[in-house]
Amino acid sequence: MIQRMMSAIEFAEQRAELPDAGQWAELIRGVPVVLQPPDLDHGTIILNLSKALATYVQSQSQGYACFDLGLQVEHKPDTVFFPAICYFKTGLRFAEYDNDFTLNVPELVVELVTTSDRRQNINERTRLYIDRGTRAVWIVDSVNRHVHVVEKGNPAAKRVVESETLKGNPILDGFEIAVKNLFKDPDWVQ
Repeated sequence: MIQRMMSAIEFAEQRAELPDAGQWAELIRGVPVVLQPPDLDHGTIILNLSKALATYVQSQSQGYACFDLGLQVEHKPDTVFFPAICYFKTGLRFAEYDNDFTLNVPELVVELVTTSDRRQNINERTRLYIDRGTRAVWIVDSVNRHVHVVEKGNPAAKRVVESETLKGNPILDGFEIAVKNLFKDPDWVQ
């Protein structure tokens, strides 16, 4: 059966009809694709990074983070990715929160490669984010326990290992988190 191509708007309207209510679905060149549900490491990383980002954002006069916001990175056919975190430095604070997806370009995208399908196309995803104007992409690798930092204008990714500190400069000026703390189980797990 041939599936008809969808626009980003049609996808947003029909996403809830997909398996798992579309929670793990993306639109790739007009075709809905359902990704593998993430593992527990995915949730742990999101929890730890979101707490650190919340502390950082509260201390700043601008910028905000969005979680699981769709980013339209291609048009006709449309592609909408749902990275773990997007950080917007400009615009009205929290302006994107009620949107299913946006055409606005975040300063920073955080991707988690916690399943094989998320790992498979990460280079293309990163290239599309950077080509659209995103200044940096952090790729958190839960298997190897490090973060790849890809910056616009710098083709070589920088790897920040578990014993090092991930720094947000210049986008998140003053933000720091020990990479090992991204993978730390929450206190209530013990």
